[in-house]
Amino acid sequence: MEVIIDKTPEISSANAAAEIAKLLKAKPRAVLGCATGGTPLKLYADLISMCENGEISFAGVRTFNLDEYVGLGPDDPNSYRRFMDENFFDRIDIKKSNTRVPDGLAKDIPAFCSEYEKEIKDAGGIDLQILGLGSDGHIGFNEPSSSLCSRTRIKTLAPQTLLDNARFFGGNADAVPKYAITMGIGTIMDARSVVLLAFGEGKADAVAKMVEGGISAMLPASVLQMHENAKVFVDEAAASKLANIDYYKYVRSMRP
Repeated sequence: MEVIIDKTPEISSANAAAEIAKLLKAKPRAVLGCATGGTPLKLYADLISMCENGEISFAGVRTFNLDEYVGLGPDDPNSYRRFMDENFFDRIDIKKSNTRVPDGLAKDIPAFCSEYEKEIKDAGGIDLQILGLGSDGHIGFNEPSSSLCSRTRIKTLAPQTLLDNARFFGGNADAVPKYAITMGIGTIMDARSVVLLAFGEGKADAVAKMVEGGISAMLPASVLQMHENAKVFVDEAAASKLANIDYYKYVRSMRP
């Protein structure tokens, strides 16, 4: 796991975007795993600018999103399909048919989840998975106690997650759907590379435990310690509780 600490979320996002741009230039038909929420918005904005400037293209790219709320259709203003369309897909040169977001209205959820896994496999697997980090250490909607080898499935959202996401539902945690379809931790770990972003003081505890604590299902993101190519992009605030913060900065400054 490589820990990359920058002064601000804006700088961190730009550096993460540069990693993705590097992949797309080397592999124009790459498969990206996408995340939602406030954390990756600046990353997506940077990628949109690169696309508009002709630096990169998404014409041959395929995407698979991490998750979707159960019960929300693609036209719902709070659905993750709507989020991705408005904040990314509609603003780049990607073919909409090459973008996949879990179906929150699937009538047979287990069957849908199996098919989603098959689609990822048939696409050749995910080249780079973008992740955020929950304040309780979750990735995707893999809440604490999730199996570290889990696959795409339905999950019950933890009370803390409902509180954290209430801001997207008018500040009302009771309005947040209680279930979601999410890629599993095993699915995420299958990605050939991972880029995780975490910003702000509120993520400092989770970042410290993820990077320097033991690997545990009670902090799902800690499994990334076992990934062969995981880059963690954090700002100074999110990195503030890392015991070895000076070492991570030193390593970055001494990169060959």
